[in-house]
Amino acid sequence: MAEGGAGVAKRVATLLSGLLECGAFCGVIFGWASLVFVLKDLHYFADLCQPINSSGHNWTDCSWQSEQFSLVFTIGSFMNNFMIFPMGFIFDCFGTTIARLIAISLYAGGTLLVAFSTPELAVLLFPAMSMLSVGGILLILTNMQVGNLFGKYRSIIITFYNGAFDSSSAIFLIIKVLYEHGLSLRAMFLFLAACSAWHLLRTLFLMPRTHIPYPLPPAYNYGLRCSRRSQSYRTYEEKRPPGEAGLEETPLEPSAPRGGGDPPGPSFGACVCSWLFAWHVVWLSAMQLRHYLFIGTLNPLLDHLASGDPHQVSTYTNAFAFTQLCGVLCAPWNGLILDRHKRGKTPHPEGALGALADLRASILSLVVTVTQCVLFSICAAVPMLPVQFATFVLQVVSRSFLYGGNAAFLAIAFPPKHFGKLYGLAMALSALVALLQYPCIALLRGPLNGDPFYVNLGLIPVVLMAFGSPVVVARECRRRAKELGAAGTPLTAPPGTETPDEVPH
Repeated sequence: MAEGGAGVAKRVATLLSGLLECGAFCGVIFGWASLVFVLKDLHYFADLCQPINSSGHNWTDCSWQSEQFSLVFTIGSFMNNFMIFPMGFIFDCFGTTIARLIAISLYAGGTLLVAFSTPELAVLLFPAMSMLSVGGILLILTNMQVGNLFGKYRSIIITFYNGAFDSSSAIFLIIKVLYEHGLSLRAMFLFLAACSAWHLLRTLFLMPRTHIPYPLPPAYNYGLRCSRRSQSYRTYEEKRPPGEAGLEETPLEPSAPRGGGDPPGPSFGACVCSWLFAWHVVWLSAMQLRHYLFIGTLNPLLDHLASGDPHQVSTYTNAFAFTQLCGVLCAPWNGLILDRHKRGKTPHPEGALGALADLRASILSLVVTVTQCVLFSICAAVPMLPVQFATFVLQVVSRSFLYGGNAAFLAIAFPPKHFGKLYGLAMALSALVALLQYPCIALLRGPLNGDPFYVNLGLIPVVLMAFGSPVVVARECRRRAKELGAAGTPLTAPPGTETPDEVPH
């Protein structure tokens, strides 16, 4: 790096600390099945269990208790996606520091609510899980820009962070294991609340005040230094004498053209109204519904397949949680697929040609992700307990590809200045679709008597709809290639050839 810029050590520290943050905090709600096991043992919502006297045997029907736990997860997962839309606006408009302070406040509040909840105050789980999920998704949103620090490894790092997000669901497994060894639920969640101090320190010293630009300018720096001067470009520019050039910092966004016009590129509205974005939302929504329904109903599913044997339910719950740890290992595979065209000896083209090459590379990633989800859905529909081991493996691989691919695709296909808003809108729209999991749960508890076979079978054609997205992306690539050809831009540019700076979306 040039003098005054962030060195390799600082960038690596940012990368690794962000990986720890995503892997230990951001997606804990998706380990809900492990936490439910603890909450049931503590008799949360136990008043909803009804005694049944049948054929001289006394049974306890706890289906309403299970449905209440499923409702907590449904609302929490909905808030996880829906609230990221306004949070995306906050991130784009006010920058990283403001967004992270909001995220830290929500996360600390959620952990404190769980810590001070009791079986009599089990209703606190509803706001607590919502705050944990919103705070976590906002933390990972601010972390994904770290990929901009590493150039051609950008997509790999974005998917790596999303894989760490998936692996964080194992935190509730750790809580379950520690609880079984005598540690209280309150003590563990108070510790998570105390970790907010670490998030705050990272916000001040290892994250930018506004945004990390892409491509990265020379001598770019970020965070606070011992001299107590912020490395935010905007703060520094306000103090710099007119006409003085600065080496330490460069603009976070390209300057507007003289004359006051907006920078070139499609508007936010044009991006939202494109078929590219619409079908991407279908791609995300269909597979996310499949994953959310599986996580939200895993405990009753295992209870049904194990005929109520608590030992088997605990064993399979632990197995599922352990597989979630592998998310951080699986997600970079998707990044390797997305960045495969950048690893050849030929220099990666810039401008319009580079954007087209990136978009073409995303087609294989989209297809592989849907194929994995279809296989996972088929295994989930098999009503045999041992088959669920294969289901767990396919689920974690598919989910790590899904969220990493979602973020990477939006970063590739649309202008960086709209990333936060588009990411938030895509997640919010998919959250509305994910609400369908609750009527599915009610159907499962009622007419289907706890048998998930027909629900799982019906979700397979829903997932197959996601194949429409790579088809639309392929057509968009052909359209852009024709436009570039008509404009006289060679589609295979030799090194050193200048290409347009912008690509139409």
